[in-house]
Amino acid sequence: MKRLKVRLVDVAREAGVSLATVDRTVNGRPGVREATAQRIWEAIRRMEATAELVRPRSPWRARLHFDVVLPAGPNTFMQNLQEALLAAGRSVSDQGITLQCHRIEGFNPGALAGTLTQLGQNSDGLVVAALDNPVVREAFNTLTDWGVPVVTLVCDLSNGRQIGYVGLDNRAAGRTAGYLMGRFASGREGSVVLIAGSIGLSYRDHQEREFGFRDALYEQFRGLQIVDRFEDQDDFERAYAQTNIILDRYPNVLGIYNVGAGNRGIGLALQERGLADRVIFVGHELTSFSRQFLIEGVMDAVINQDVAHEASESLRLLLEHHLRTPLSPPLGQPRVEVFVRENLP
Repeated sequence: MKRLKVRLVDVAREAGVSLATVDRTVNGRPGVREATAQRIWEAIRRMEATAELVRPRSPWRARLHFDVVLPAGPNTFMQNLQEALLAAGRSVSDQGITLQCHRIEGFNPGALAGTLTQLGQNSDGLVVAALDNPVVREAFNTLTDWGVPVVTLVCDLSNGRQIGYVGLDNRAAGRTAGYLMGRFASGREGSVVLIAGSIGLSYRDHQEREFGFRDALYEQFRGLQIVDRFEDQDDFERAYAQTNIILDRYPNVLGIYNVGAGNRGIGLALQERGLADRVIFVGHELTSFSRQFLIEGVMDAVINQDVAHEASESLRLLLEHHLRTPLSPPLGQPRVEVFVRENLP
């Protein structure tokens, strides 16, 4: 396949043909009439020549539209992330940049892949909280073939062709959670339960956090045994129900590690049972709910990531991909932040 300097979707629009026809032509596959193929290659040459003339001028000459795809549901962290991304988009709106957020059903690879393919036909770049799934990976690769850059945010995708990942080192975040659990246990031995978004660990960040947590306990705190793991689909009501099951099944549970969202439900269940001062509770993301739980002593520690940092870095990666020139120094990956009651910002 010839490496093009323009997007296939723009070529299709310029030549007045379907995206599939352009794809077949540039990849040398049969089924395209010679006259149509000639029209497509003429459009490509014309657009590439124009791109070369325009690029050295003002980088904001062409308007750019970016799309963000995040999981839907009552996930306060994702809402905070969406607000940070929209704010980042507004900061460059006067320079011809628009950004739109789309919330879709989480834990559904088919829905995510379909949304990406649909949005990619008219988008100049996507920022995606990715499910690590072959169907999603294929959608990423299709977008790359079309010339649409993709950035993974918070949740990375293995073996994909994204231009970058912005998010925590989740293995380190999980190890941090394990270390905190062990230190709060103060030498006590007992049972620990994990609550994750899904049993299948559709999100790679959840998977890496769990691996890191297990490694830290095994290496440093052998007296703490992980006796079970539950799923809450990142839903606080489901997390509330699962926590009550945990407390019934393991009345002497020493600690709960929440790998993903749902802190609100876990904290409420612990409060109602009067167990907030006995069960060690470590989770992720500083939200209005987890902040209050820290203040009240329901949560012992929160591992956080800076959403404003992540939003700015995601937008920077997309812009620099199009402009072919650095706009500002890279922010890099966000640091693993640990908050307890005494150091809340």
